[in-house]
Amino acid sequence: MITEYINAALSQAKYEIIDDEEPYYGEVTGLEGVWASGKTLEECRHNLAEVIDGWLVVRLKRGLSVPAIGDRKIEELRISG
Repeated sequence: MITEYINAALSQAKYEIIDDEEPYYGEVTGLEGVWASGKTLEECRHNLAEVIDGWLVVRLKRGLSVPAIGDRKIEELRISG
């Protein structure tokens, strides 16, 4: 579920080259604060996947909603006890 969500987010990522020592920049529109950079496009994409993963953990721990990406959804887990 999480891997599919991350892959869906990566498929919608926008990349550009910026004037920086890590010139490849990528972000996922719709996922606030999700961006990464890298020395190569492959490194940038890898870093972006890690950022998405961490972003998901924070959102879920705080009980915040996670926007759907296409047909990929991650819904809040409720534990009753």
